[in-house]
Amino acid sequence: MPSWTALDLDRRARGVAVLTMNRPAVFNAFDEVLIADLDDAFATLGADAGVRVIVLAGAGKHFSAGADLQWMQRAAAASQDDNLADARRFAAMLARIADCPKPTLARVQGAALGGGVGLVAACDLAVASEAASFSVSEAKMGILPAVIGPHLVNAVGLREARRLALTASRIDAAEALRVGLVQRVAPADGLDAAVDACVTDLLACGPQAQAEIKQLYARLAPGLVTADVRELTAQTIARVRTTPEAREGFAAFLGKRPPNWSAPE
Repeated sequence: MPSWTALDLDRRARGVAVLTMNRPAVFNAFDEVLIADLDDAFATLGADAGVRVIVLAGAGKHFSAGADLQWMQRAAAASQDDNLADARRFAAMLARIADCPKPTLARVQGAALGGGVGLVAACDLAVASEAASFSVSEAKMGILPAVIGPHLVNAVGLREARRLALTASRIDAAEALRVGLVQRVAPADGLDAAVDACVTDLLACGPQAQAEIKQLYARLAPGLVTADVRELTAQTIARVRTTPEAREGFAAFLGKRPPNWSAPE
C-alpha cells in the first residue's frame, strides 16, 4: 500500500479508488508534498489493473483552495531556475491526471480556486454540489493561470477559459455546468449519490475501450477532419474491434446479458 502524506486512499468494490486530498485545515491547498503525492497516486492507480475508476475528492469544507500561500511565498523568494523546476512538477502532475488511462472524476464541494480549478479540468468528469463555487483567481494576485491553462481550455473552450482567467470572477455550480467545467450538479446531501451514479455509468463500459477513448481523444481537436485524422480513427477502430473485450461486448449484447466487466463483485 503506497504511503502518501497528504492523500487518503479508499479502495471500494468493483475497482473504484477514491483519492481524498487531506489538508482540510488549509482547504486542501497544494504544496510540494501534495503535488508529489497526487503525481505518484495517479501513476500508481493508473497502472493498477484492479482499478477501474479514480474519484478525486477533498476533505472538509472545500475541494481545493489552489496553491498554498506559504508555498507561493517560498516560490517568490526562490530563483527563476527553482521556480521553473517547481512549475514543471506541477505541470507534470496535472498531465499525469489528464493522461491517466483510467476514467477520472472530481467530486467538488465548497470552493475550487486557482489550481483547484485545474484539478477539476484535468479530470475527465466532475460532479459538483449546488453550493460549490469556482474561480480562476490567479490574476487577482498579479500572476496568471499558466500551467492549468491548457486543461482549462480543453474543458471549457478558449473564449470561456480566457474570460475566467481575465476576470478571475467566481462562478457558481450552475454556471460551471453551463460552460462545461462540471458535468453534473447535485444538492449537497445528494453529492455522493450523484458521484455514485456517474461511477456506475463508467463501470458499465469496457475498461480497455475507455483507455482507447482517452488515448484517441487526446489526439483530436475541434476543426477540419483531415485525411490523417480519418486514417487515425479508422486504424484505431479496426484494431480495437478484434480485441477480446470487443468480442465479449458483442457477444453480451447479442446474448442479452451483462458483459463480464460489469458484473458486480
